[in-house]
Amino acid sequence: MHKFKFCFYTFFIFCLGLLNAQKMNLAPSSTVTDKYFGINIVDEYRNLENLKDSSVVNWMREQTKYSTNTLKSISNRQYYIDKRKEFDKRKSFSVNSINVTENGFYFYLKKKPEESTAKLYFRKTFNGTETEIFNPQSYKPENKKNYQISYIKPNFDGSKIAIALTESGKEISEMIIYDVKKNKLLSDVITNCWPSDGGGVSWFPDNERFIYLHYPVIDPNSIFFLKNMESVIYKIGEDPQILNDIFSKENDPNLKINSEDFPIVNLPNKESKFLFGYIAGATNFVNTYYKPLNEINKKGSWKLLFDKDKKVSNFIVKGNDIIFVSEKNGMTAIYRTSLLKPNFENPDLIVPNTSDEVINGLSNIKDGFLFSSTKNGVEAKLYLYKKTHVEQLVLPFPAGDISIGTQSSRSNNFWITCSGWKNDSERFKYNYALKKFTSENLSPIIDYPEFKDIIVEETVVKSHDGVDIPLSLIYKKGINKNKHNPLLIDAYGGYGIINSPYFSKTYMLWALEGGIMAIAHVRGGGEKGEEWHLGGFKETKPNSWKDLISCAEYMINKDYTSSENIAIWGASAGGITIGRAMTERPDLFKAAIIDAGVVNASRMEFTPNGLNNVKELGSLKIESEFKALLEMDAYLHIKKGIKYPAALITGGINDPRVSPWMPTKFAAKLLANNDSENPTLLKIDYEGGHGGDIPTLQLYENLADIFVFAFWQLGHPDYQLKKDEKK
Repeated sequence: MHKFKFCFYTFFIFCLGLLNAQKMNLAPSSTVTDKYFGINIVDEYRNLENLKDSSVVNWMREQTKYSTNTLKSISNRQYYIDKRKEFDKRKSFSVNSINVTENGFYFYLKKKPEESTAKLYFRKTFNGTETEIFNPQSYKPENKKNYQISYIKPNFDGSKIAIALTESGKEISEMIIYDVKKNKLLSDVITNCWPSDGGGVSWFPDNERFIYLHYPVIDPNSIFFLKNMESVIYKIGEDPQILNDIFSKENDPNLKINSEDFPIVNLPNKESKFLFGYIAGATNFVNTYYKPLNEINKKGSWKLLFDKDKKVSNFIVKGNDIIFVSEKNGMTAIYRTSLLKPNFENPDLIVPNTSDEVINGLSNIKDGFLFSSTKNGVEAKLYLYKKTHVEQLVLPFPAGDISIGTQSSRSNNFWITCSGWKNDSERFKYNYALKKFTSENLSPIIDYPEFKDIIVEETVVKSHDGVDIPLSLIYKKGINKNKHNPLLIDAYGGYGIINSPYFSKTYMLWALEGGIMAIAHVRGGGEKGEEWHLGGFKETKPNSWKDLISCAEYMINKDYTSSENIAIWGASAGGITIGRAMTERPDLFKAAIIDAGVVNASRMEFTPNGLNNVKELGSLKIESEFKALLEMDAYLHIKKGIKYPAALITGGINDPRVSPWMPTKFAAKLLANNDSENPTLLKIDYEGGHGGDIPTLQLYENLADIFVFAFWQLGHPDYQLKKDEKK
């Protein structure tokens, strides 16, 4: 007992020393007061938004250096990195982004354990000889940059493939073309594109032209970033700088496209007689237009197919018919109407809704179509529609998530990739003759015996208003329910995105180390359809963090843990959920981790990506939405003299989605106002962006920081600051 008291006292004094060291280096402050609808908004750190200010830059770098050194001083940090490397070595290689052309050619990305990035490979059949096509490390070696392949898209006959490359997490890409027949890289270099998140590439049947979305400005710090995009046609061999614009604000003024909208054009299949244009962005439902393919360059020929009020989430084209998923009646169902005389007011219902399932996938095959559904976002099912009959297909194993890949609209060949909390992704091909799936993996399936005693439990939690919130729990078999269990809760809740089950080695390792992992499927996501999304949207956004709070309270009331042993974790829009949970109930959590998060929501509109996100978060120009933004702004809810949880706040200097000054402001204000001895760490990744498109080791380092910080703060004896650092 005396020894415990001494250790606690020593730890307390050390933490106090850390805090004092930071308190002596607070961020420079310059207060600005804004007034909206008669309400004054005081912003003490508006100056930190200027990333060209040397004092701001220096403070960010100093805090990052301090945080990096602190995190590296936590014992056993290397364990996480070594385990991830070990897991990688068990698998001689991994494969992703599989594309199968209509003539059966396979294109995919493959990475070996010793490689920092994946390469592009090709084979003529599944069992054919593998050929390396392109190594991104060979791209522009004079730049000395670590390029990643972010997107690939072969043409219909597999004679050519578009390859998108990015570096340092910027996501904005350059595209190059590889000629498979001639076995050479063409000289074409297409700049100012983002196909991995901007509608991709849509090839024409001639296999020589494709459509992509062009971004006039690619500097994420420019006010013109993500503005005035245009869908253009590129023909191989022509000058990429000469843009053939077919869908844009400038080209189609009659459509009233806003500068922040994403005007995306798609040709759904080789047989389609129509092009489809979407006024897309940060919204689930969009105004969709169409025009005959033979009028592609005819101005003013786009016609409205359906507006966003029809709540169409997905569609396919079969001949002159369009088959689509709609949630217009409150639940997802599948309908059909003619493209020659479209009637979206009274379409034909062909697959009625199921009350507890959400249809979230629709794929075209020769004799019908496929669709998938989920229950609570964690239980997936697959169906085949053929000749007016719906058949549920038996999955190879119970899956939490299913993705469907098809060969073409003229083939019945299709593949599914199944995954779950305990099941690594596995790919299967459907055998029509045998009516069953057979394994068809391009990479080996690896067993992880150390995870055999990990338990997955799906439960529901009553939220503050009586709504049932799905909660996924992952923990080691035989764990004792007591207040000392380290609990890490992951939550997102935005854009109607489903937090689908996947094989997360981070989750598994957390459980293996004696912790409990929880995934809170809070409102704002899409786990229960659009109604679930709208339940955490703009004015209803408080439900997102209140759902998280309810999940934490449930775990305490069920004796899984205590408030001193709960860490919460969220990224991107999940920063709203985590940030407001910790500011509304600082007493409920020991630590909070916000990874490239939206923590200053009321200023999001002024970021380059802000106007697009008004569709999801709201605008300061509308009083009700202004008040909603104030409520969801974690930065503005930091108050003087409150004891806040420990916090790890991260950002990426090249982030095109969430400006790095946002986490910087949040950390600065938290440091200045926090009345507890808990550390606040700000870590900016100067070689990264929003988290993706970075080398594998860099990713593992970032995840290790999150892993060890949480265990450190929750008191795990193996994850404490090294003795040398305590002196």
